[in-house]
Amino acid sequence: MSQNLSSRWFYYAAPQNFFRLSAQLWPWCAGAAAVLGLWGLYWGLGVAPVDAQQGEAYRIIFVHVPASWMSMVIYMAMAFWSIMGLVFNTRLSALMTRALAPTGAMFAFISLFSGALWGKPMWGTWWVWDARLTSELLLFFLYLGYMALTSAIEDPKKGDRAGALIAIVGSVNVPIIYFSVKWWNTLHQGSSITLGQAPSMAKLMLWAMLLMALSFWAYTLAVVLYRVRVMILMRERESHWLRAWVSEQQARGQA
Repeated sequence: MSQNLSSRWFYYAAPQNFFRLSAQLWPWCAGAAAVLGLWGLYWGLGVAPVDAQQGEAYRIIFVHVPASWMSMVIYMAMAFWSIMGLVFNTRLSALMTRALAPTGAMFAFISLFSGALWGKPMWGTWWVWDARLTSELLLFFLYLGYMALTSAIEDPKKGDRAGALIAIVGSVNVPIIYFSVKWWNTLHQGSSITLGQAPSMAKLMLWAMLLMALSFWAYTLAVVLYRVRVMILMRERESHWLRAWVSEQQARGQA
C-alpha cells in the first residue's frame, strides 16, 4: 500500500503527469472557491450577529483572519517544496514554490491592509509596531524578496536554488507570527480558535470564518495549479511530450 502511494507521488512529480492532473483539478477548485466564498460572505456579513464590544467593525475578521492564516500556510508550503526540490531534485518542486509565492504575497498584503482597517476604529491608529504586525510585514517582504531574487537570476535552476534557501530560512518567521501574542505583550488580540479549547466566538461567526478559510484554500489551489501549468508550458516547451500534447490539441481543434 505504502509502495503504491510512494510510486504515485513520484509519478505526479513529473511535469508531464502533473500537467494533465492540474487541468482536471483547477476548474473544480475555482468553482469551490466561488461557492464557499459567497456562502461565507453571506453568513459573515448578513447572518452573523453584531459583536457586543467591537460592533459592525469586527466583520473585517472574516477576510482578515483567513488571509492571515493563508499567508503563513503558503509560506510553509513553499519551504516544504523547497526542501523537496533540494533533497530529491524534482523539477516540479521549484515550480510549485514559484507558483505559490504571488498568492502568498497577496494574502499577506490583504492581512496587513485589512488589519489596518480594523485597527483604526479599535486602536485609533492605522499601524503600530506590534510584534505580530511587524512579523507579518516581514513575511510580506520575504515573499517580495523571493519573487525578486528568482526573477533576477536568468538561469532557472540557479534561481530555484537561491529561492529555495530564502523560503527555508524565512520559514523561521512563521512561528514567530503565530506565537508573538503569547511571547510578548502586544496590542493584537489572541487567537479566537485554538486546538484543544472551545472557540471564543459565536457558532455563526465561527462557521462564517471557516467557510471563508476553505474558500481561500480552494482559491489558492486553483490559482497555483493553473500557474504551474503555465510555467510547465514555458520550461518544457522543447520537450517531446509537450510537442506531442500541442499537436494533439491542434488536431482536436481542427476536427
